[in-house]
Amino acid sequence: MIKNINIKNIIFGKNQPLRFILGPCVIESRDHVMFMAEKLKNIFKNNSESLVFKASFDKANRTSIDSFRGPGLQEGLKIFQEVKEQFELPVITDIHVSDQVKVAAEVMDALQIPAFLCRQTDLLIAAGESGLPINIKKGQFLAPSDMKHTVKKIESTGNNSILLTERGSSFGYNGLIMDVRSIPIMQKNGYPVIFDATHSAQIPGGMTTGGNREFIPHMCKAAVAAGCNGIFLETHDNVDFAKSDKGTQYPLSEIEQLINQLNILSETVRNLQ
Repeated sequence: MIKNINIKNIIFGKNQPLRFILGPCVIESRDHVMFMAEKLKNIFKNNSESLVFKASFDKANRTSIDSFRGPGLQEGLKIFQEVKEQFELPVITDIHVSDQVKVAAEVMDALQIPAFLCRQTDLLIAAGESGLPINIKKGQFLAPSDMKHTVKKIESTGNNSILLTERGSSFGYNGLIMDVRSIPIMQKNGYPVIFDATHSAQIPGGMTTGGNREFIPHMCKAAVAAGCNGIFLETHDNVDFAKSDKGTQYPLSEIEQLINQLNILSETVRNLQ
């Protein structure tokens, strides 16, 4: 049985409508984040209990030392606080080291563990001890069945508010593949499973990570058909000039149409269960 997990008023679970974690890859500026939050809030004006806003205050795993990383923890949290106050949206962000957890938890409604760090015990324990919902991205190097060990680390803190996210698996060098089997496999842990379409479409390697944006709608539909409980998708109003993951962020102008299609498909899948 899959538990219902709340991020504020947003409920992820087996018999719940499809939920969405959306926003730009990185905080490029205060004004850009506020613009994106307002646009997404308007898209969900008739479905306000389905959107969690995401962005990263620091992209700590950029390929190049010269790549843009974001404003950092303190400035990023100020911007997230504004998003919460002005748009009444729950917010989630990545943490990378244990020392960030306590400070971030004062503002954030949920914390996210990046895929590369999903086995880092100290980070997982610190995140669990925050008491916040924790979204853990499955490492692209892990079998979905191995996420049970990561889950147990969070559970050892007494925190049972866990989401698991599928974000593609390594397929040789410089390639990822989406395996929809990972969704029901990870759901066996008893927690909702999110599908990260953005990072599943990446082409890792080179000076900057590339991507196959055109496949994002197809992968989202496959994941929803397989019974995922939510969709994680990074979006940008001008993808060609995005400061991070411009090859896989989905155009803001097309996001509403995709969301509507996925909601219809999700309702059909739930009616078949």
